[in-house]
Amino acid sequence: MEFFTSAIDTAKVIVCALGAGLGVWGLINLLEGYGNDNPGAKSQGMKHLTPKLM
Repeated sequence: MEFFTSAIDTAKVIVCALGAGLGVWGLINLLEGYGNDNPGAKSQGMKHLTPKLM
C-alpha cells in the first residue's frame, strides 16, 4: 500500500509540473501575440481612440 501512495504522490507532482509548464508556455504565446512588429496595426488602434479634430 505504501508503494501506491508513493506512486500517487509522484503522479500528482508530475501533473502539477506539466500544468505549470503549459501555463507558462501559454502565457508566453499570449504575450508574443501582443508584441507584433506591424506598426500599421498599432496605428489603427490609435485612430479609434483619438477624437477627430476636423
